[in-house]
Amino acid sequence: MRLKAGAQGFGETSYVAGGDSSDAMLAFQPPFRSADAEVLPNRERIVSRSRDLARNNGWTAGGIVKEVDAVVGSRFRPLLKPDWMALGLSSEWAAEFKNRVEARWRNYAEDPRKLCDLTRSQTVGQMFALAYRNYIIEGEALGIVSWRPERPTATVLRVVDPDLLSTPADLADETRLRSGVELDRHGAAFRYHFRQAHAASPYADEGQFTWKALPREKGWGRPVVMHFFDKFRDGQTRGVSRLAPIIETLRMEDHYGRVELQAAVINAVLAAFIKSPMGPEAMDELFGEGDGGNAILGYHENRQSYYEARDGVRMGNARITQLFPGDEIGMVSTSRPAAQFAEFEGAVLRKIASGLGISYEQLAADWSKTNYSSARAALVEIWRGWTSRRVSFAQGFCQPFFMAWLEEEIDTGRITLPRGAPSFRENWSAYSRAKWIGPGKGFVDPVKEAQAAAMRVALGLSTLEEEAAELTGSDWLENMEQIKREIGVLPEGSLHPVQESFARLLGQVGSPLLDERT
Repeated sequence: MRLKAGAQGFGETSYVAGGDSSDAMLAFQPPFRSADAEVLPNRERIVSRSRDLARNNGWTAGGIVKEVDAVVGSRFRPLLKPDWMALGLSSEWAAEFKNRVEARWRNYAEDPRKLCDLTRSQTVGQMFALAYRNYIIEGEALGIVSWRPERPTATVLRVVDPDLLSTPADLADETRLRSGVELDRHGAAFRYHFRQAHAASPYADEGQFTWKALPREKGWGRPVVMHFFDKFRDGQTRGVSRLAPIIETLRMEDHYGRVELQAAVINAVLAAFIKSPMGPEAMDELFGEGDGGNAILGYHENRQSYYEARDGVRMGNARITQLFPGDEIGMVSTSRPAAQFAEFEGAVLRKIASGLGISYEQLAADWSKTNYSSARAALVEIWRGWTSRRVSFAQGFCQPFFMAWLEEEIDTGRITLPRGAPSFRENWSAYSRAKWIGPGKGFVDPVKEAQAAAMRVALGLSTLEEEAAELTGSDWLENMEQIKREIGVLPEGSLHPVQESFARLLGQVGSPLLDERT
């Protein structure tokens, strides 16, 4: 009987989360929908609210800038690591190939003429930063690889506003065409439809009513459209703003802070006032009959002339000598802003920082309650998340564009492959395999962290190349070339700091290694 009752829904469920026995669960009835049904209907509203907060909310703007600066920065670049073993080539070839490709990439990506950008407004690093900013605010980064034969390098990039990706003629979505993304029978995106001008453009443009379809890639594998977003569920076609879970909190905190600031301004402007004993009831009683109106007017004229004759009533530098008979000074209560405002705002900012994936100290720029251990722990935790996003963004957006550029370099002969080497187009990933370098982690305690880096290298847990990229965002080979030049110009008998052994760096002055060198 008990089994039968439970099967019919009359008994309690095994999980409280699946029942309605409590008021909290009874009122908690979210809709059961597919991935795109959750995202697509309200996506435009979420995006517009996220953009408004990014423009007008200081905490949001600061959090976005901090993450973009930490993950991508202004010079996001590849550290090439061709898979020479998979290609059947030598490590010597890999080193030479790496140096050649990276030199060519620097010349292309950092050209101040900005020929790498279809719109000629940004360098490659700046375009990557813009794309990552779009990913935070709009939930996705979109880029199109174009071909301009009139430029020195025909491969160019355009970072596209995600609003332009939409279903032609603004028709309703279909099974195979969702919000501008066309899917094959396996659910893989293979074609994208872009509106040629923004639907809300302030000027008339026929592009608002025309769409252009672009393939995801060419028939031989060359990338055309890069579409990067966080995919949380199977069947999800478009991205969701990273700010979505905290939009409500950000909005309410912004309103609360504005009200407290307004209260503080009012308190500062209106510090005191003069109270008259003649209220409405007293006026009616004294002047309600006969020539009451003239009597009231005369009373106020007498008060005004009294204060004007004494240069008004001032506080601070001026002394109040005498008030009109019956008047008294009243002080404005300074109970606002609330005494617990700072503590409450700190709690709200911790929630916002958690939603953004950064620490409270970084968001609020408040390090007053932080020691080395807690700061280091927070940095390690936050950096782990940033590193994960950096790798994902590099693989999903930056690497495809780098592959398209490298294909042109090899096809045109500017970069050559050894005789008998495997075809590039059959080994895209092996030739273009790279680790992308952004800004370094930085230091909480430079001495301790430099010593720790030296220990990791000495124990074989890391390499000089890895440590240079991780801590300072630099290329170790570039550093070594610069150090060689510096050593060459030092006076005879002088030692460059890098010529000191790791033993001295670790504080082991009496070690056999140091004694042998000296």
